[in-house]
Amino acid sequence: MNGNFGKFIEQKRKAMGMSLRGLAAELGIAPAFMSDIEKGHRYPPAKEKLYEMARILKLNEDETNQMFDLAAGEKDNTVSPDLPEYIMGNDNVRVALRMARDKGASDAAWQKVIELLEQEGDTDGDE
Repeated sequence: MNGNFGKFIEQKRKAMGMSLRGLAAELGIAPAFMSDIEKGHRYPPAKEKLYEMARILKLNEDETNQMFDLAAGEKDNTVSPDLPEYIMGNDNVRVALRMARDKGASDAAWQKVIELLEQEGDTDGDE
């Protein structure tokens, strides 16, 4: 554990003027558990609690994604908790990820993919 997730949560909580006990109470967890998370002594909570944290701390989409990435970064070889269902629910995503891995896709190649997806917009619905 690197503790970056806990530091992020503590920073956002304090920016809202919320106490550690207040956040713990809203999440339905013990203050000691919340304190251990913020200090980097415990792994981040499950995905459902992360979504609750994002709501309680009024995180925007970018902040929520950052929070998920920091949560995943606390464990080795872990994917951000908001992604596994999407990855496993879409054959093309898995093919693309494996192809990128096998070919050693560069950041520039991934940037092109991002730009293509941004151009496409949300024309395909929730796929």
